[in-house]
This record gives sequence, C-alpha cells and structure tokens, in this order.
Amino acid sequence: MVNQDQVLDALRKVEDPEVHRSIVDLDMVRNIDIRGSHVSLEIVLTIRGCPLHTVIEEDVRRALGEVPGIKTVDVKIGHMTDEERKRFAEKVRGPQQNTGQPLSELLSENSGVVFLAIASGKGGVGKSSVTANLARALAEMGYRVGVVDADIYGFSLPAIFNAVDKKPTVIDEMILPVEVEGIKLISMHYFVPDNSPVVWRGPMLGKMLRTFFSQVHWGKLDIVLLDLPPGTGDMALDVHTLLPQCKEIIVTTPQLEAAEVAVRAGIMGVRTHHEIVGVVENMAYFECPGCGERYPIFGEGGGAKVAAALQTEVIAQIPMAILQSGQKAFFGKNSSQGQEYALLAERVARRLHLQEQEQVQI
Repeated sequence: MVNQDQVLDALRKVEDPEVHRSIVDLDMVRNIDIRGSHVSLEIVLTIRGCPLHTVIEEDVRRALGEVPGIKTVDVKIGHMTDEERKRFAEKVRGPQQNTGQPLSELLSENSGVVFLAIASGKGGVGKSSVTANLARALAEMGYRVGVVDADIYGFSLPAIFNAVDKKPTVIDEMILPVEVEGIKLISMHYFVPDNSPVVWRGPMLGKMLRTFFSQVHWGKLDIVLLDLPPGTGDMALDVHTLLPQCKEIIVTTPQLEAAEVAVRAGIMGVRTHHEIVGVVENMAYFECPGCGERYPIFGEGGGAKVAAALQTEVIAQIPMAILQSGQKAFFGKNSSQGQEYALLAERVARRLHLQEQEQVQI
C-alpha cells in the first residue's frame, strides 16, 4: 500500500522550472489522496495561466509513475493566494536585509559568482551580439550563465535571444528572469511600454541596475555578463561602483577611429580598478565562403591598438557575417563565427579561473 511519505519523496525531485527548487520544499503539493493504486493531488502555482503548468504536471505524473504500486494519477492545478505567494517568495529569496531589500546572493563575497562587463567606446560595434554569443558558448561549456542587459537606452538582447515576447514572472515583488536556452536574462525591455524611449537621468538608471540585483532572483550562477551602454556614462560608472570586483572585455572593430574611443572605455575600467580580461575585435574580416580567403574590409589594427593601450591582448577576432532579413546575430557552433565564440569562451573561462564543467547540448 502506497503512503503519503512515498508520494512526497517521489515528488521531491520535481522542480519548479523557473526557480529550480523542489515543489515539495516550496509547499506546492496539496490534498494528496491515495486510494489503492490511484493517487490524486493538487499542485498550486504562483500565477494563473502559467505557461509552464503542463511541464510541471508531466513531471509530476512521470515521477509518481515510477513509484511501485501507483497505477493511475490525477493531477489538479490550483493557484496560490496572495499570502501564499508571499511565503513562496520568502522561501525562494531567503533572508532580507534590515532595509527591507532582499539580500542579493550574487553580490555577497562568498557567492563565487564572476561578473564580466562587455563594454565598448561607441555603438554599432556589435557589443550586444558579442555578449549574447559569449553567453551561449559559456552555457554550452556547462556554466550557469546570467545576462544583465544594462544598455538601458539601447536594449537589444531580448531581440537577439528571440525573447522579445517573453515576460519575467513577478511574485510579491520578486522578479524571476526570462530563461532562454538555459541562460537567465533580464532587460529594461521588459519594464517599458512597447518601443517607448527611456528618458531617465543618472540616479534612476543606477536604481534600475540595483533592482536587477536586489529584486531579481537569479538562483545559482557561475558567471554574470553585463552588456553595458557604449561610452563612459552614468550606467558604466554605476557598474563600477556596485560591482568593484567586476572584470571587463572591450569590444571594438578594426577601424582605428573606433579603437580610439574604445580605449577611453577601457581606461575608465582601469581607473576604477577593474581588470581588463581582453579585447574582442568584431567584424575583423570577411571570409569568402568559396575559397576561404580573408578580406579585412574595415581595415586592420584596431583591436591590437586597443589591446596595446590597455596592456592586454586581443582574445578573439570575430569574422563578419552575412545575415538574411530577420536573421538574428546568433551563430551556430559550426559557423566560423560560432567557432570563434567557442574559443573565446574557453579563453574567458581560463582567464577568469572558472571551474571546468561538463559540456551540455543547447
């Protein structure tokens, strides 16, 4: 005869797909009724219309189907009250500071999380594309990756990740980031009306950046990439202040003019004691698909100039890509760009002393 403890033990391995915690530990399992070989129960979700309810229901049925003596399962989906959602959020985010702001595990000294800002001196050099593709390459290496789209005025990562129509889940002022291909993403895009410009002064920008850490529940991560606005404005300075341990990659193109402004962005990082991990030269050359010949369409030497000025190295030269209409700047691992990003991820992991992980298929 199956008992309730056996049912709960089987369900402990079923996780909420957004917070990656056991549904038993989160008190999402209710009203277990066992009659012979038939088990009925209720799973309560945080919000109505949760798009992941079918995933949870399938996982519950699969877990209980493995228990000897259970032949049929009836799963009812319910929803939490406001008070239950509050308790759920407290369980997920843990203790709070005296200020009432949730303690950000990411910012604690013992978190083990590495912060890496992707910066550039000017727009149009492909900084966001570098951020997205590096994030995916690191995730493919098995690392738990978070991405903060800190380019408040020119947020483009949701489009690159094909996640424009997704929305973060909000539970009692706790925000769960959007998850794409195992990468956790938060962006200003999700908090402004469609295509509306952001007209904010510096203090408001800094407050939003702090919100991305204090109210967003990131869970367990190995590395967080921050896509900074181009230049040396308020947001870049706030990152330096909030994350003094943050390291940086500088993105430029081969043009010497772009290199000059990229150096200024790098010098800001150096003066705030941020280690420059290296320089990525994007659109470094065009590789002929027929003969493999490389053509430096935008010139040569920009990346090397930036690296020399900042006393670091060029750690990647990303070739140009011909994108079809509507195609995102997300490159497959077999493309020449994808191969360069895989090498970049390996170099970054080595320079940041990230522990080796088991590679995953994305």
